[in-house]
Amino acid sequence: MLLELEARAEPSRLMAYLSPLLAVVLTLIGGLIVFAALGKDPLQGFQVFFLNPVKDAYGISELLLKATPLMLIAVGLAVGFRANVWNIGAEGQYIVGAAAASGLALYFVESESAMLLPAMVIAGAVGGAAWASIPAFLRTRFNANEILTSLMLVYIAQLGVSWLVHGPWKDPDGFNFPQSQMFGDSALLPMLVEGTRLNFAFVMALGLLAAGYIFMQRSFLGFQMRVSGQASAAARYAGFSASRTIWIGLLAGGAAAGIAGMGEVAGPMGQLTEHVASNYGFAAIIVAFIGRLNPVGIFFGSLLMALLYLGGEQAQQYLNLPSSISKVFQGMLLFFLLGADVFIHYRLRLAGKKS
Repeated sequence: MLLELEARAEPSRLMAYLSPLLAVVLTLIGGLIVFAALGKDPLQGFQVFFLNPVKDAYGISELLLKATPLMLIAVGLAVGFRANVWNIGAEGQYIVGAAAASGLALYFVESESAMLLPAMVIAGAVGGAAWASIPAFLRTRFNANEILTSLMLVYIAQLGVSWLVHGPWKDPDGFNFPQSQMFGDSALLPMLVEGTRLNFAFVMALGLLAAGYIFMQRSFLGFQMRVSGQASAAARYAGFSASRTIWIGLLAGGAAAGIAGMGEVAGPMGQLTEHVASNYGFAAIIVAFIGRLNPVGIFFGSLLMALLYLGGEQAQQYLNLPSSISKVFQGMLLFFLLGADVFIHYRLRLAGKKS
């Protein structure tokens, strides 16, 4: 008995919603197999990886803290992805945003002004957007592929921050570690829950999700972005500017990533180090597609991805596994999502039979 894929007459809306859930279930099953293959008790591995991180209020606060930059970056990326503008370099824009905000915090390290934090948010957004403007310019001026240019800029951003914390911004009292001095109190985001690390960046993320929903679902410009992504010929016929779509898609992703970078250095880190990048920019790509490029879905997708990060840390501590195990789960999640998405446009049928 042979099975073959048959193209659907129109995409399945049911599978569009079921696909992420199916990918999550298959990832959980795959995780049990991975734990067994590594010689660990699968049920214990499941408990340590998926349940331990959220067993108390502090764990939940850490989950929300970890999900915050993912929400911010993913909702910005979703704006461009809807228009088939493929910004793969959000990691670099996140790093540059963190560096731009850090520059203000270090320059005004003695300041007690209430305007410093808002200025850092703006600096982060401008820094990330400026970094994203490079692939936008190269695409619109020279038709260079934004996937390649935005990705290559990630490594330039990493080297730039490494130079800063090894050179001009290095803390003279930091025991020769590559890090800046600690920010002043006025440059740190206020905590939301006493006794935890959850800070105001989470509120900013929720606000940006709401703004992203309004833009993508309720604005005419958001409608133009959707049309450009779904039917580029129709968009050209309607007179929608392709260049403007590219600029908006990349700048929105860059600004959101830059704000996420600001939230990290002004939140749990409190300084700039060469390890500011935590692959949030790449993980947020998976989050955006798990959430179906919808801000509501992105919220839940961010929680799931944050759980994978925390689960990796728990597995390292309690199961003696490398923390990179979380990347294995992220890879499985993406693999199963891509596989499940096939059934949005195709269905299985017995070879030789007609439906």
